[in-house]
Amino acid sequence: MLRPMPSLTLGGWSAHTLETGRLRLDGGAMFGSVPKPVWSRTHPADDRNRITLAMRTLLLEGEGRRILVDTGIGTKFPPKLVDIYAVDHSEHTLERSLAALGLGVEDVTDVVLTHLHFDHAGGATEVRGGGLAPRLPRAHYYVQRRNWENASRPNPRERASYLAENFAPLMEAGVLRLWEGPQRPWPGIELFTAEGHTRGQQLMRVSGQEGALYFVADLIPTASHVRIPFVMGYDIAAIETMEEKRALLARAAAEGAWVCLEHDPETALARPRAEGDDFAWAERVPASAAAVPARG
Repeated sequence: MLRPMPSLTLGGWSAHTLETGRLRLDGGAMFGSVPKPVWSRTHPADDRNRITLAMRTLLLEGEGRRILVDTGIGTKFPPKLVDIYAVDHSEHTLERSLAALGLGVEDVTDVVLTHLHFDHAGGATEVRGGGLAPRLPRAHYYVQRRNWENASRPNPRERASYLAENFAPLMEAGVLRLWEGPQRPWPGIELFTAEGHTRGQQLMRVSGQEGALYFVADLIPTASHVRIPFVMGYDIAAIETMEEKRALLARAAAEGAWVCLEHDPETALARPRAEGDDFAWAERVPASAAAVPARG
């Protein structure tokens, strides 16, 4: 049986973090100009210089909907890419994590894709009947138009991250909606863009009388990236990322809000605090925790 995963209540929403598997990416690429002796203290590399990362998603239940934010990498990778990225579904898959809540993929009504890189949107489609089809069969999917356009005509730097098999079948099936900029699609839910990692990335804020939760995707991929200068080499605009990160962390710290970390293997949620002209974590919730501490 899967271990419990952190959940909390925000207004009319029950928010559950879901684990969908793990992968490994090059540690130097994940930390950009940060020296290896610094990042390897908390993220030890294997013999291929790769570090272990989670593929954590968020499920929101409420208002007559079940909304999934991102989908993980999915199951379509050929053996060569499974090896390159050390994709590991031995413990967690999206289906198993949903089943731990008594749900199946057919129970999800909406899927918000932060962006269409393969480790965020790969699980949106699956091989079915000799072709590709939406993996969550009753859901509508949402992505920023700017990201869709970027993914459909990727620049050389991002070409390996945007795979048409992960999103073209959604458009063909008529289940993909393209949003234009910030959105407030459901009560207590705010979508806003952050462009430094990739053009058209969208992040989520969920709020209620209990407080707020941010799902920050690749703006702050791991707990270590709370430091403003810690920016991925994958980002197309490092200065933009730092400015966006500073603004989000300042807002979240002022609110006492939680931040959901999509890629940190050990920490699912954390609350930021200002530390001089930088930021750190005031509190963390392990990925293995069943309950989130009440706000003090």
